[in-house]
Amino acid sequence: MEKDALLKILDDDDLGLLNIKPKRSSITVDERLLQSFQQINDFYRQHGKEPESNPSNILEFQLFNRLKGLRASKEKCEALQEVDEFHLLTFIEPEKPITSVADIFSDDSFGLLDDEAESIFDLKHVPKSPMEMPEKIAQRKRCKDFDQFEHLFKQCHAELTSGVREARQFTGEQQIKPGHFFVLHGVMVYVSEVGEKEVKNGKVNARLRCIFENGTESNMLLRSLATELYKDETGRRILDHHEKALEALEQIKAEDEKTGYLYVLQSLSQETNIASIENLFKIGYSTVLVQERIKNAAEEPTYLMAPVKVVEVFECYNLNPQKFELLLHTFFGKACLNVDVFDKTGKRFSPREWFVAPLRIIEAAANMLISGEIVNYRYDPDSSGIVER
Repeated sequence: MEKDALLKILDDDDLGLLNIKPKRSSITVDERLLQSFQQINDFYRQHGKEPESNPSNILEFQLFNRLKGLRASKEKCEALQEVDEFHLLTFIEPEKPITSVADIFSDDSFGLLDDEAESIFDLKHVPKSPMEMPEKIAQRKRCKDFDQFEHLFKQCHAELTSGVREARQFTGEQQIKPGHFFVLHGVMVYVSEVGEKEVKNGKVNARLRCIFENGTESNMLLRSLATELYKDETGRRILDHHEKALEALEQIKAEDEKTGYLYVLQSLSQETNIASIENLFKIGYSTVLVQERIKNAAEEPTYLMAPVKVVEVFECYNLNPQKFELLLHTFFGKACLNVDVFDKTGKRFSPREWFVAPLRIIEAAANMLISGEIVNYRYDPDSSGIVER
């Protein structure tokens, strides 16, 4: 009787409440291994370095130990070889057995001990939006010809230190051009190439070749780089001296008075004591056009009694000519050329405004004279850089 009653109950289960649903298969070991290593790839992609033993950052500490554990397994290194885009996996024979909590973390290759609190930001079982995806997703990879770009990064750093270049907030996609530097997530980026521009839905886009200071490169889209720079609070564009001068001109107001021209010259003298001096330049100031001012240079002691080559010319507004020489000599100090020149009558002169310094320093000084910032700095010949006074 009890059996019949139970069968009747089962037959009346129209809603299938008593049906036993098959258990969902758990994630496989290979998938878990791939996911755990992908988090290490993502960390390197974001920070430009592999995770380090940083106890103050629990996530980085976990990833460091996970990477250490993967490197201790030859099988896992080989299994992940195809997705090791930053060449992080090199098999290292484990030196000792597990004897501490840190060893337990390092053996957690599948991330079983990760802090699950962060997973609330990972949406699962949610239908994907119909957002249009790009045909090609940009990925970082090792830059095989990085040796062609490394010196550019070193020069950029030196010019930032000396004041020739300046880091400013990123404000628009139009600033992304070939040959320009940016800072993204603390890593300097050089835009080597900008591909053919396309207009889609009224927006301009192009494929870039971006070289990162850490020796990687990416072919991200122009708008993708712009978006990342906007999102990154520390994202910056790096201006060279020409861009700084142009920005200064854009800030000129109608009431500003044009007072003259500041110029940078190079001597074409054939005299051995002059021609043998490297990085010799003159910074001068003229109220008339520079070409008019230097037309008789070969006959004037101030130009070393020789023709000169014009290197740079800057329009000056509101510049006080009386303060010009004082500021210039205060800034350069011992870098001023000390030489005697004789005119055609044999009269001796000691021309000023000639300085022995790299061109980038001379140009930076000219820009700082115009902006007034020169009062806060001086040139240090020992380090060939600009330092605070």
